[in-house]
Amino acid sequence: MRLPNLLGSRKGRLSAFFLLYMTEGIPLGFAAIAVATQLRRQGVGPAEIGAFVGSFYLPWAFKWAFGPVIDVFSSPRLGRRRGWILGTQVMMALTLVSLLLLDLPAQLGLFTAILLVHNSFGAMQDVAIDALACNTLPEDERGVANGMMFAGAYVGQALGGSGVLFLSGYTGFQPSFLIVAAAILLVTTLVVLPMKEALAEAAPLAQVARQGSRLRAAGAEMRDFAVQSFRSFLGSRGAFAGLFFALLPAGAMCLGLALQTNLSVELGFDDEQVGWLQLWSSILSAGFCVLGGWLSDRLGRRRTLLVYMSAMSLPVLYLAWVLQRHGWILPRPPGGAVPQAVVLAMWVASLGYAALQGLMYGTRSAIFMDVTNPQVAATQFTAYMALMNLATSYSATWQGLAIETIGYPRTMLIDALFGLACLLLLPLMKKEAGEAAADAHGAARARGMALVLGLLCLAWLPLHHHPDWAGAAGPIVGTLFTLVFVGAGLFLLAGSALLGTGPLPRLSRWVAPLLLAMHGRYHVETLAAWGLTPALASGLLDGFALAGGLVLLALAMRPWGALNASPSTNYAAHSRLSSACSRTP
Repeated sequence: MRLPNLLGSRKGRLSAFFLLYMTEGIPLGFAAIAVATQLRRQGVGPAEIGAFVGSFYLPWAFKWAFGPVIDVFSSPRLGRRRGWILGTQVMMALTLVSLLLLDLPAQLGLFTAILLVHNSFGAMQDVAIDALACNTLPEDERGVANGMMFAGAYVGQALGGSGVLFLSGYTGFQPSFLIVAAAILLVTTLVVLPMKEALAEAAPLAQVARQGSRLRAAGAEMRDFAVQSFRSFLGSRGAFAGLFFALLPAGAMCLGLALQTNLSVELGFDDEQVGWLQLWSSILSAGFCVLGGWLSDRLGRRRTLLVYMSAMSLPVLYLAWVLQRHGWILPRPPGGAVPQAVVLAMWVASLGYAALQGLMYGTRSAIFMDVTNPQVAATQFTAYMALMNLATSYSATWQGLAIETIGYPRTMLIDALFGLACLLLLPLMKKEAGEAAADAHGAARARGMALVLGLLCLAWLPLHHHPDWAGAAGPIVGTLFTLVFVGAGLFLLAGSALLGTGPLPRLSRWVAPLLLAMHGRYHVETLAAWGLTPALASGLLDGFALAGGLVLLALAMRPWGALNASPSTNYAAHSRLSSACSRTP
């Protein structure tokens, strides 16, 4: 029997994108819930689990880099987007199957590396699916289709997390890798293989690539992406505020990350109980996601988002208070006596948080659209989404470190308070009617940002040699500087592309990778295995931070005249999504 092409009808398209997004949610739920639960049972500490979950989100923070590659390289036989979806899903399944050969927790490092590769294919798939949706969905289907996509992602997380935990009680944990891989390949077989893309014009850069190097064309698109993102972020007050709004946690986050899984295991939850907790949380989040968006359309996005994000701290503070009251401070090995009041508080806080997070999630993306320049909508919006994933990554990392250092209640208190910081930016997250996409202050913003990043890079030097200054907050401060180095590296890359030629832009391009490599400061002992003594490795890190700080301070004195120009309207034709979204079948 020939399977139908789901893209050929309205119901088929909605079903197809629901199922495709489900394959994106499955690996996220599998890693953040099922694998994290098993690691905690096997004695892996919260810090290692936090780093594991944080690294899993990193590819999603840099998924914009896949756009030019997917735009330029395509197979006429397999389909411009369908070929990429096929290839990435097969690779996602293969990487999962390869995990069967590893021994946990002894090979946690290799296990994390393979899952990082797996999730990189997942992020690449996401880019291809979004591009396919924009090419395929008529305008009157896009609203409901986006709702179906997010619902599919939640269902996928429930299957990859709760579903695997339920089944592992019967099959064992290792065979669950095969179950997750089989679920992805089932969608590949039933949805992607019979899919037929509508004929569409080749992307402008793909046409250019036929006449020259495809890699050069992809590099040109990535360079244009960097320039236009840089201009768009700094072009107006609202867009600039959106940059920091995306980088800050979207309210309290700990009950949506590994902290909840760690605590569930310590409280004596078995796999079935953890599975039910995550399943009901996913159901609540999915339903309230739709409700939150509906309310924001009627009551105003900033007003409702203020309420949603403020309320997300309440269940976190409640659970922190109960834990403190019963003396549950630092992580404990599973199996001890557990007060029933703590178990009840865990259920109440987790389900309440899931509902509030759903309300927030249904509204947050829309507010970024309000401050996005429509001429480069795909470029700017994609970058905002990537930065939000970076915020999720560093939040999971610092919380895992903090739990082992200062305990659960204090970590949750910091998370609840830090999650409110983004509310200070909400009044700026707007664009008045008739307001230009770019004002006259872009150059001043660039200079100010370069100055702050440069001073922060230099501030790391004394802290590197006197880590005791930070005291118990050392792990949190370290995560903060990781964010500084990543932000500074990206600033140098994008800024050098905008400034063009000259000694300082060329130097910026050389220094940027050094700042991105500063994450290696956590692996000085590993570097010693490559022939570098700890003293030499430490000296190199000092040099990287010093070079980055000095180059950024030099950029703070540049006029940045190129930012006075409006973002190019021509780039919209080259953008991965905006050119696609302008067409309907």
